[in-house]
Amino acid sequence: MNHDETDAAGSGGLVELAAGRLRLLLAPQVGGAIAALHEQRGGERLDWLRPASAQDVARGDPFAMGSFPLLPWCNRIRDSRARFAGRDIAIAATHPARPSGKHALHGLGWLRPWQVAEAGPAHARLTLAFEADDQWPWAFEASQRFELDPAGLRCTLALTNRDTAPMPAGIGHHPYFAHRPGTRLRSATAAMWRSDAEVMPVALEPTAEVARLREGVLLSELDLDNNFAGWQREARIEWPDVARTLVLAAEAPLDFFVLYCPRGGGHFCAEPVSQCTDAINLAGRHGPEEIGGAVLAPGETLAGSWTLRSA
Repeated sequence: MNHDETDAAGSGGLVELAAGRLRLLLAPQVGGAIAALHEQRGGERLDWLRPASAQDVARGDPFAMGSFPLLPWCNRIRDSRARFAGRDIAIAATHPARPSGKHALHGLGWLRPWQVAEAGPAHARLTLAFEADDQWPWAFEASQRFELDPAGLRCTLALTNRDTAPMPAGIGHHPYFAHRPGTRLRSATAAMWRSDAEVMPVALEPTAEVARLREGVLLSELDLDNNFAGWQREARIEWPDVARTLVLAAEAPLDFFVLYCPRGGGHFCAEPVSQCTDAINLAGRHGPEEIGGAVLAPGETLAGSWTLRSA
């Protein structure tokens, strides 16, 4: 990997944190995203998350970042439309040319610049204020607190309803990891949401993939873009070629897990989230253990933390 091309450290507007051998680069203007998280081992660099390039940061491409926040909902809303408590949600489709692109994707936070509220050598807090509009008719505030130590990263998300009416809410993060030769993933869940051709959930089942992930599986054997319920809030990633194991862990309400692992792809996503895809439209047919999600009263906050640590 040519780190002159893939390292965004020289780009303007970034916040850099350091602890021991770890370095974290944040891109507040690119959806409050993580641009890079890596460690120095001697003269070598090992990326924990897929690194963004300086060019990716300059053009503000959130899809090229190492991870970005998901809020005020996680992943997709079917047909970009929903109705809640008498208010209509009508989101502009993110990628209408794709089969799944007509479904509103990943929330609103990743598409807006965040502000740096505080920053120190090993911690930072980013904030976002959103005014209600024709797409999302609730005002809200959000924050991300990043805390780096020599063993890893802790990120705490918070979403507060600043409107006068209850608001549906979901939070999460969207980390991209390198799919290196021999990469293995182990994570315990109860069931997987099977998806249709447009990557929307249609049935929750204890599939064969659930059993394989519980025991640990080579990612090269999977081809998934699915939500998992009953997550035990931990995923173990093993990269045998570089002798590194990372543990992704989360706290309530991040009780759901998304695995995006395209066959033959150079990266995969293991996402801690508080709701499954399209939870707002599925709420009338499924319970909270199956779809998650929350309803925030005016002034109420939904918050959760996830960590990434070396094992």
